Amino acid sequence: MHFNLNAQRPALSPLLRGAATAACLLAGVWVSPQVWAEETPATVRAASSAQIDTGAVPELRQTSSLAAGWQRGAFMEVFVRAYQDSNGDGVGDLKGLTQQLDYLQDLGIKGIWLMPITTSADGDHGYATTDFRAIDPAYGTLDDFDELLRQAHARGIGVVMDYVINHSARQHAMFASALQGPTSPFYDWFVWEKEQPKGWDIWGKNPWTVTPQGSYFGTFGPHMPDFNFKNPAVLAYHQSSLRFWLNRGLDGYRLDAVPHLVENNAKDWNDQPESRALTGELSQLIMAYPQRHVVCEATANPKLYAMPHICGSAFAFGLERNIVNAAKGDKKAIRAVADYFVSAPQTMATFVANHDMFAGARLWDQVRGNQARYKLAAASYLLQPGTPFIYYGEEIGMAGVPKLAGDEPLRAPMSWTSEPRGAGFTTGQAFRPVSPNAARYNVAAQLADPQSLLSFYKGMLNLRNTLPSLASGSYDAPQVQGRVMAYRRTLGAETTLVVINYGTKPGRITPQTLPPRAVLAQAYPVQTGPGPRSRVADARGRVQLVVPAQSVRVYTVRAGA
Repeated sequence: MHFNLNAQRPALSPLLRGAATAACLLAGVWVSPQVWAEETPATVRAASSAQIDTGAVPELRQTSSLAAGWQRGAFMEVFVRAYQDSNGDGVGDLKGLTQQLDYLQDLGIKGIWLMPITTSADGDHGYATTDFRAIDPAYGTLDDFDELLRQAHARGIGVVMDYVINHSARQHAMFASALQGPTSPFYDWFVWEKEQPKGWDIWGKNPWTVTPQGSYFGTFGPHMPDFNFKNPAVLAYHQSSLRFWLNRGLDGYRLDAVPHLVENNAKDWNDQPESRALTGELSQLIMAYPQRHVVCEATANPKLYAMPHICGSAFAFGLERNIVNAAKGDKKAIRAVADYFVSAPQTMATFVANHDMFAGARLWDQVRGNQARYKLAAASYLLQPGTPFIYYGEEIGMAGVPKLAGDEPLRAPMSWTSEPRGAGFTTGQAFRPVSPNAARYNVAAQLADPQSLLSFYKGMLNLRNTLPSLASGSYDAPQVQGRVMAYRRTLGAETTLVVINYGTKPGRITPQTLPPRAVLAQAYPVQTGPGPRSRVADARGRVQLVVPAQSVRVYTVRAGA
């Protein structure tokens, strides 16, 4: 069905037309006191004439050409706007990403996570959605999207996309209609109260915004009003929108902010049972399609959301800080990294940085350009259980752009070359300054350097892609001796031993519970010079390993004669 919005907006009093308040709201900034400001006339005209597609989308399951278990390979998180510009307008697009699929395949990537590519009000961040069934014109067309899927699948790469289910943009035509009051067909699609509720505090802010038609709720601010998931029509609409993309061949979703789908009161607003149940229902819909994948953003209780009946996978928030601190030699953090998967589901999605500043600065900035620590952090999550998500540019050591607001320092154009104006990202004027270290830390330069960060990432992903135990095996016998960590991964007859020395001096470790006379053949780094290529345990399964400072060693383990 389609709704045609032609009703007039109510007139506002001069008090509600404050220019400063309007500017803050349009910029997506919290306003205090909470008052509603009129949108620009152009925005109102666009909303009032919009055709909103709320039609039901039937399920059209398709077979998948991807290899079984593709979801356990490494993903690349891609901000399309910043990845590759194909037409010189300074903004990345889907065609540009498609042009770089060979690079991702050569790196060893098995999945791509697309940050929001649907139309949005912010024109950058992407999480203020204005149409859940349309590609942002800056990024291309549905045909471009379909071609990206075809080309990625031909290379054995799956594609998942962000779905921002908790809220819309304030400029969404549905909400523009809702602002007209209870007579709007979309008023009850959002969370309203006649009077502004008291006692609410979400991250130090009041989530309720006053309008002439009542107060609406926005977990993340007045610019992104929350949907009312107690209205069955809202759930049905989003279920159809999910199927819209799945029917085109999309391989799954990253579901955004799922603990916030339902807020019961000022005390019980985060991670409510109703939110978990809804998330589980959405995940079931997605996973009913063959070979699909779901990963959830659930910062409060990620291990719970990784359970099969909810999401199946969730980002391992908290682990990333321990990984970075372990790389700096912090003994407590090393122990935390070693112990994490003793209790965590092996379906966790691991990372060291992403597009949100609350998860940390870019890895380069966190380790202050120390490449030894950088490599230790990378190895820590690329070799452990879970599905690793690499943030675009991490594999080459991209630095954040200083003196930018909010999350913008994390979202610079990808550094493909040393070209000073656009770093190979565009032939025009890039929408944002390039990374300050692009002259040296770019793809072209690092492809030619066997000691580069890019070469290291390729080495780690090659291990993961060629040793099934590293992608899907059990996690056994984790131990820490000094600043040396060791653990085993086993799948069927294959066992791999991983040893990482986070210390700045050589370290020793005696791996636990090895088979008698086990043979440890060194798989990484590959030995090309003189010296033993394997070690043999004694009759009690003991062998002491000497590990160079700040280094990674990977061994395949087989039983001795």
